[in-house]
This record gives sequence, C-alpha cells and structure tokens, in this order.
Amino acid sequence: MKQYNILFLCTHNSSRSIIGEALATTHLSGKFVGYSAGSTPGTAVNPFAADIAVELGMDRSRLRSKSWDEFGKSDAPKMDFIITVCDNAAGEQCPFWPGKPSTAHWGFSDPSAVQGTDMEKRKAFHDVMVGLKKRIDILAALPLDKLDAMSMQAELRKLAKA
Repeated sequence: MKQYNILFLCTHNSSRSIIGEALATTHLSGKFVGYSAGSTPGTAVNPFAADIAVELGMDRSRLRSKSWDEFGKSDAPKMDFIITVCDNAAGEQCPFWPGKPSTAHWGFSDPSAVQGTDMEKRKAFHDVMVGLKKRIDILAALPLDKLDAMSMQAELRKLAKA
C-alpha cells in the first residue's frame, strides 16, 4: 500500500500543525506519514499539543518546531499533500514544493491563544484535534490511488468544509 506524505503548515509550528503531523502519522489506516513545519518556527512545541501527540502514539523526542525550508531541500521527502492549518500560514507566500503536491487550507483557531484554566486550554487543543481527525479520516476513506491530480486537489479542498 502506498503511503502519502502530508505536510501540515502553521506559522510557528508549535500547536495545530504538530497535532496534524501526529494524527496523520498515527492514523489507523497506515496511509499517511505526517510532517509539520512553519514559516517562522517557534522555540518549542506547545505542551498541550505535545501531550495530545504523545497520547496519539508519537514519540515525544520527535516533536520539534521546524522551518518549512527543511522540506524544500533536494533530500527532503516528497510531499503528496500540503495543508495549512492557520490563517497566517494560509496568507503567506509558500515556497515551491517539488512534485506539485495537492494543497488546501483547513483553518482552525489558535488554541494557544485561549485564556483560562488548563481545562479550558486543553479543550481548545482537543477541539482542533477532533476537527483535524475528522478531515484526515475522510481523506483516508477516499480511493486515493484512483484519483487523478485534479480530482485529488478538489477532494482535499472540499475537506476544508468538513
């Protein structure tokens, strides 16, 4: 079975994109390898996002904020999908991605901006995880190996409304 590489982008690569990477990598279908990056990566992964990633089965030592420049290098994995998950990243000029991956914007509010108790903050991160999981589950159910590039692009963008 072919595995599809998905790169989740968010400006600081500390919360939403990290959760996307973890969800794709640990998805039960085995169809995906998740990656994440940002245009201006933070210094650390948000602890609430890290906790979710670990609960999903990611090794905490693999979690780090990284620049999207890493994925534009000639030795980087070839991406099949590029998904922006925050409004800032959606509006930024993205680098050239080799191989013409399908792209989409699946926007989520920044859970790290939530003020309140730890329980309220955890709920915000959990809500992002649930939303991303729903879209990744739908993507996994598609006959990806049978879709041409235009159909794949259309399906990926439809998921933004899911």
